[in-house]
Amino acid sequence: MPKHTVQGTPMTHLADAPIRAQAIDPGASFIVQAPAGSGKTGLLTQRFLALLATVQRPEEVVAITFTRKAAAEMRGRILQALADADLPPPGEDFQKITWDLARAARRQEQSQNWDLTRNPGRLRILTIDAFCGALTRQMPWLARFGAQPGIGDEAGDLFAEAARRLLAELEQGGDGAGEALETLLLHLDNDLSRVEKLLAGMLARRDQWLRHLKEGEGARLERVRLEGGLRYVLAEELSSLVVTLPEQDELLTLGRYAAGNLCSEGKEQAPQVALLGRTTPLTAHPDDLPAWRGVAALLLTGQGDWRSPRGINKNCGFPTELPDTDKGTCKQWKQRMGAVLERLSASPEADRFLALLQGLDNLPTPVYDEAQWQTLEAVLSLLPRAVAHLRRVFGEQGEVDHVEVMGGAIQALGGGDNPSELLLRLDATINHLLIDEFQDTSRSQFELLGTLIAGWQPGDGRTLFLVGDPMQSIYRFREAEVGLFVRIMAEGRCHHWPLTPLQLTVNFRSRAGIVAWVNRAFPLVLPAEPDPVAGGVPYAASVAARPAAQGEAATFHPLLEGAQEGEVVAELAQQAIKRGSVAILVRARTSLPPILAALAARSIPFQAVEIEPLARRPVVQDLVQLARALVHLGDRLAWLAILRAPWCGLTLADLTILAGGEGKTAAVWGRMNNPEVAAALSPDGQARLVRIVAILAPALGHTRRGRLRGRVEGVWRALGGPACLNHPTELEEGLMTLDLIGALEEGGDLPDPARLDAKLQQLFALPDPEGVVQVMTIHKSKGLEFDTVILPSLERRPNNQETPLLRWVERPRAMGGQGEDEADLLVAPLHPTGGEGDPIYRYLGSLGCKMERLETGRLLYVAATRARERLHGIGSLKIKEDKNGVRSLSPPSGGSLLAHLWPAVGPIFEGAMLRAGVEAAHIEGALPTVAPPLRRLPADWHLVGLPAPLPLAATPSAPAAQIEVEFDWAGEAAKHVGTVVHRMLERIGKEGLSRWGRDRVAALEPAFARQLAALGVPTTERFSAVAKVVRALLQTLEDPKGRWIFDTAHTQVRTEYPLTGIEGGQPVHKVIDRTFVDGDGTRWIVDFKTGGHAGGGADEFLDREVERYRGQLLGYARLFQRLEDRPVKLGLYFPLVRGGWREVAG
Repeated sequence: MPKHTVQGTPMTHLADAPIRAQAIDPGASFIVQAPAGSGKTGLLTQRFLALLATVQRPEEVVAITFTRKAAAEMRGRILQALADADLPPPGEDFQKITWDLARAARRQEQSQNWDLTRNPGRLRILTIDAFCGALTRQMPWLARFGAQPGIGDEAGDLFAEAARRLLAELEQGGDGAGEALETLLLHLDNDLSRVEKLLAGMLARRDQWLRHLKEGEGARLERVRLEGGLRYVLAEELSSLVVTLPEQDELLTLGRYAAGNLCSEGKEQAPQVALLGRTTPLTAHPDDLPAWRGVAALLLTGQGDWRSPRGINKNCGFPTELPDTDKGTCKQWKQRMGAVLERLSASPEADRFLALLQGLDNLPTPVYDEAQWQTLEAVLSLLPRAVAHLRRVFGEQGEVDHVEVMGGAIQALGGGDNPSELLLRLDATINHLLIDEFQDTSRSQFELLGTLIAGWQPGDGRTLFLVGDPMQSIYRFREAEVGLFVRIMAEGRCHHWPLTPLQLTVNFRSRAGIVAWVNRAFPLVLPAEPDPVAGGVPYAASVAARPAAQGEAATFHPLLEGAQEGEVVAELAQQAIKRGSVAILVRARTSLPPILAALAARSIPFQAVEIEPLARRPVVQDLVQLARALVHLGDRLAWLAILRAPWCGLTLADLTILAGGEGKTAAVWGRMNNPEVAAALSPDGQARLVRIVAILAPALGHTRRGRLRGRVEGVWRALGGPACLNHPTELEEGLMTLDLIGALEEGGDLPDPARLDAKLQQLFALPDPEGVVQVMTIHKSKGLEFDTVILPSLERRPNNQETPLLRWVERPRAMGGQGEDEADLLVAPLHPTGGEGDPIYRYLGSLGCKMERLETGRLLYVAATRARERLHGIGSLKIKEDKNGVRSLSPPSGGSLLAHLWPAVGPIFEGAMLRAGVEAAHIEGALPTVAPPLRRLPADWHLVGLPAPLPLAATPSAPAAQIEVEFDWAGEAAKHVGTVVHRMLERIGKEGLSRWGRDRVAALEPAFARQLAALGVPTTERFSAVAKVVRALLQTLEDPKGRWIFDTAHTQVRTEYPLTGIEGGQPVHKVIDRTFVDGDGTRWIVDFKTGGHAGGGADEFLDREVERYRGQLLGYARLFQRLEDRPVKLGLYFPLVRGGWREVAG
């Protein structure tokens, strides 16, 4: 539900209040479309609570999400709601509904003795990967797993190894593999590396095609089945034309006339000739495809536009004169053709009919030719063998990918007709299933869902709840099939299970001005009709819950070619920072370098989230070169790099001397130890060389001894590598690099440095947690929100994708009466090297392009709906000049975000050019480039040793009452949550509340995870721990008492304030979490406690904690009373407990 409550807008007054109330009915099943900002997570939380109140065991309710962050957030919300159920009811309507549901769930929990606060693991809220992993652990044999393997996010090396092993069979021969490989290699011009790469790419997406290969028959697809799918698709496409085509009789008459004339001219290859002698109406039968193309040639030009009257000539079958025919008759035929064209092009269905005719050229032939089939048969026979190799590689490495876990889970469940014991057990356990972000479901996940509910029967009390927003489906590269959502919404059924479609409409996130602009623009961006095959999702309008703000909500900034976009973005960001959170969202990271440079030039701190590859970071580059130098004395580039690195910092003149000699092939290390060479260096260079040689010599003397990681880190620290760093994140990046070196080393060596480079390219530099401007890709921003959103580089289009070994599309047919989900697999092999693409491969490519265009529109929707207060779009266009010297804007490139948005913003760009003039809008020049200064340590730098330890005084141990009791109630994870929360509260205290809000807390979640990991919190607990940190900070920032504690109106404010004094004749050292003097002159001492109540009411918990910590706080008070003469008051604040403030009496 909303992160921001809307004052004065009760739930009962919301436009979709009845829909929201219906959606939490625990006795019914729904699919809910929840547009951006509509409070989807809150709705899921409410439904989960409603279901908990009806079940005997909490495990009967299972919620599946797609990210661990979403699962942790939902679990945290439910646990918090259950905890808040013991408090008085809140005043806000939505919170009151949640409170009522939580009260009912709490009563059921108590009556059934669930004790969820002590046993939160009984809440079955987990990711799809975690769910599948749990299934494979329960049935490892059926899942094809032995011992449970690890799950890797990057399995590219394993795919490549499996492909190499398959290619090795070429030499072994036998069993048909050699012949198939020869066929494939011949098809691709014997390019082994390309074949390996293409096969590895197929393995990465094997879940899409593997289930279509029949077991036991050489895993081949029957040709008749594949061609049957092509014929079905062709008939489906042509049926749209049959319904749309008007005036068939007249068109056929004109077609027969034109065809006869073209044949008389010897143009038997013209498409219109297919209409010769045609008297029966055109049908959707695939055999009629040539005739339909004849109609298209009759009506359209070669460029696909409606034919003009001047274009009706002999070239299309309408000559001015014919033998034995008077000119008047010829003219009448041309007039009849012109009249038909005029009526068709002016009809209401003209655009739709034109698009259907244009698409005829891309339709596939319904049969494979022999060359195609031979290649396809070879590929299809090789792919299962490649999968077998991959599974052996998985077994050897003890690691699998997410696709294998999903496949293992499906295998472990069996099927509806032959269920496994595990499926029967789950069927008896799960009564209510909730799936979040359903628009991103893949076909394999959909198959898994069908298996899980196969045994459900209407009236047995089970419910299914699917929720998501198809307008935000932007993960096609992860096999997301938005068409599944579209079909289920239209048909009201998921597999055999009936669902009621619902649609939310109220937007709690964005101001009314932004909502209004989105409502105007996106009907022009998204398609008008749903298309389950290509993923077409029409726009669903929203209603704003927040009033409009002053000023323009959505502003677009037209730039002309050569304008400095980075400067414009930096200026907008600098102004927006004053009003709240700011995000710069881009489609591709390549757009960012000039923008980041402009931000840096203005000293605007930014946080770049997964933007810069780790391999580009200086500390990473230095460590990689150091590792390469230590394992290979002959790697001249690495050796010269470490001599130039900041820990040594030789000048270019000195480097040139060390690099020279023997044709510049001599080992640099040898020249470093050559007295004559050293004497030729500058005095500064000699001093630096002496220091670095003294450090490197012992490390090189221990080559291949011990771990390479340890040697690299030891040398790096001795050289002063950490002293060269400017920011804590650089140290973290260095440690990440060292860990990667340790993971890839073998026997103290680095056998494949290129693999290290490739791995580093897959990782990203850590963002600066202090950045006030968020910079990220649009994909990364999904689920987030910001006060101001800036969308630069709208004119850019992505790079073309590589052509795969096979193109394939699963094209669903309409569900049958029993809910069967039939789909045809359309597949075609890559055209031979140097050859032309075949029609089927081209058709599948065009369908893929259409899917990409549709998803680009949705990507734009995601970007625009991140904004709460202001939206800025920036695009740059080129100027074109016609033969008369008239200059105008070139239209945006197809496939760009600006091209999709052009119907809505095109007039703004054109008007800007007219108002400003081309010359005024054209900014010449570029920012001057300045070579960066050489950064280096002083020549005499050395690692400072630790001082001698101070003598330990013989003092008695501190009394028991003084022992820190902060975390003795908790496990290690809770202790570390408290550590991180204290750190962040200290930062809030030092920086002030004005710099903190929800967005900054959300942006810091990766930093929280890193801190918790460094403290030792295991991966299995880390996400829930991060959720607790976030909850504690948000509770503090949004709680009136929390804001009072950090109010800047107080004086003598100290955070994490150390005090030393004498108690009982012994020195004591205390650290005060927060202290200040209020407006009445009273000294307040506040201690933060990150505990939460596990059972019982919150009031009872807080009262117990007051008694527990009273002695500790009184000790603080005594220290202050010796320092000053003023009243002292004490307080405990629990950021994880709603209303968690208690004043402690002295």
